[in-house]
Amino acid sequence: MQLSVIITTYNSPVWLEKVLWGYTQQSHHDFEIIIGDDGSGQETQACIDRFRNETNLDIKHLWQEDNGFRKCHILNQCILEASAEYLVFTDGDCIPRHDFLETHAREARQGCFLSGGYHKLPMTTSEKIAKDDILSGRCFDLAWLKSNGLQSSYKNKKLTASPQAAKLYNAITPTKCNFKGSNASAWKEDIINVNGFDERMVWGGLDRELGARLKNAGIKPKHVRYNAVVLHLDHKRGYKDPAAVQENKNIRLRIEKEGITWTEWGIRKA
Repeated sequence: MQLSVIITTYNSPVWLEKVLWGYTQQSHHDFEIIIGDDGSGQETQACIDRFRNETNLDIKHLWQEDNGFRKCHILNQCILEASAEYLVFTDGDCIPRHDFLETHAREARQGCFLSGGYHKLPMTTSEKIAKDDILSGRCFDLAWLKSNGLQSSYKNKKLTASPQAAKLYNAITPTKCNFKGSNASAWKEDIINVNGFDERMVWGGLDRELGARLKNAGIKPKHVRYNAVVLHLDHKRGYKDPAAVQENKNIRLRIEKEGITWTEWGIRKA
């Protein structure tokens, strides 16, 4: 099964490099990477060029001018650029475990989208992860992570769950099954049919709003929280705006209440 992996980034080349090393280790090999770049500088371009030259990763780089937080616009451009019929969405601060893409490909079903999560790391641990830790896979080893600053938590079960346990945890988790831009997948046709991401939205729930329209269109969510694993590298969120988050929420609640499936501010403009 061919996959198009859509990764968003903005001026975080050190984190992006760690993420891309993770994709060199995937057990599923039939994929392209499309990097949606919301206006990064030359360091990000240099990082991508280096990976094109040093690895066999198939990378497309879509860049737009830095004109504020316009993640939804670049995501929509990536959707149109995707070659595969099935799209995996993630971020440039999420290192994938070796079976990440294999899990999304295996669990994909017509009429569904997949909802994963991420395992958030503290800054100290994020900084300590090096290339060799990713290539060897030891950065996903719980003992290694704890020795490098990760605190004990029930959430660590994401890293240790067997396939059987992951299936059970996915079935009983109380977490809502929403579309999460850091770890989600869907059929390109389904996303096109709801007109992609709503470009009015800035940071805060923009992915969840898309999921609400997919659900309204009859696309059912399915958890892969405990078997599609990514490590989330820590970073500051200077773009976070509580007023914008609330406005995004208001839009989503209206979408859910009225059963809306289409946005006029998506891929196709009215």
